[in-house]
Amino acid sequence: MDRVRAMRIEKVRRLLKERQADALLVTRAVNRRYLTGFTGTAGMALISADRAALITDFRYREQASVQAQGFEVVEHGLDPKADTAALAHGWGVRRVLFEDHDMSVAEYRGWTEKFRPAELVAAGRLVEGLRAVKDESELAVMREVAQLADRAFQHVLPKIRPGVTEREIALELEWFLRGQGADAMAFDTIVASGPRSAMPHGVASERAIGPGEFVTLDFGAYYKGYCSDLTRTVVVGKPTDRHREIYGIVLEAQGTALEGIRPGMTGREADALTRDVIKRYGYGEYFGHGTGHGLGMEIHEAPRLSRTDETVLVPGMTVTVEPGIYLPGFGGVRIEDDVVITETGIEILTRAPKELIVLD
Repeated sequence: MDRVRAMRIEKVRRLLKERQADALLVTRAVNRRYLTGFTGTAGMALISADRAALITDFRYREQASVQAQGFEVVEHGLDPKADTAALAHGWGVRRVLFEDHDMSVAEYRGWTEKFRPAELVAAGRLVEGLRAVKDESELAVMREVAQLADRAFQHVLPKIRPGVTEREIALELEWFLRGQGADAMAFDTIVASGPRSAMPHGVASERAIGPGEFVTLDFGAYYKGYCSDLTRTVVVGKPTDRHREIYGIVLEAQGTALEGIRPGMTGREADALTRDVIKRYGYGEYFGHGTGHGLGMEIHEAPRLSRTDETVLVPGMTVTVEPGIYLPGFGGVRIEDDVVITETGIEILTRAPKELIVLD
């Protein structure tokens, strides 16, 4: 087991001790990968104070033995729950934390039946809490995947012109990113032009881009298990005063947050940095989503920069900063960067240009 993964397992074991539990059952795929390194699509991890096992099926036996270094690899039979419970009973486990947010009622009942007389206790988002603070190995990958998004934006700019469809732009982004080494897109690419740019999640359509319109691009790469998330808005053709006004307000709001976010503030306080600027210009009702969200192995994770999140930001957390204004019938602007919280403020991971780009 490498040093980074050993540290993660040690953190789990400290939490087991704090919660007076004997083991953690990990069923959520992204958390399984985070703790074990195993990238297969089936399996569970079981971690106790002195044992760690990855339980999977015949298809992944060899892959698991290579990827899950330091874990005992157990091949289950026709009843994975029963075989996992038998392993836990053999370890003398009596109180098991489980990922309740990743389990249906039917699944919970099935696990409970197999684990008796051991007790299953809800873990909450225990592993997600660990994942919220990235280590240096994770940050190194996130810098790489952010650079992929930056390069894709620069690549696609010359392709954006009247008559080209939103879907064609989305396909160009995906083609470029896959060619640059991305494993997949981090999410369904948003390309929203004209009035559709007032839709915050306007997934690319067959609409042809027209002159004198905003075009919002929101996309990201998935690379080595981590995501990037970049949004830029451009104007095709001559911008009106209204285009310039809306863009300038959003850019000011985002810049205020990038300058003001620091460790120790809450997600709610970070959200207020952008929201107060947009409200001051009279567009508060047209900014209906949060300022940002956590980013890492998943495109949306903890913490949130929102009006309701009291999570305290600490160094190593990675979040997006993405204020927007959306005017029905006219269009919208969103500008988004990926940042990591540092000891003194933030490090901006995405570096694509943000001045208003006018494409003739």
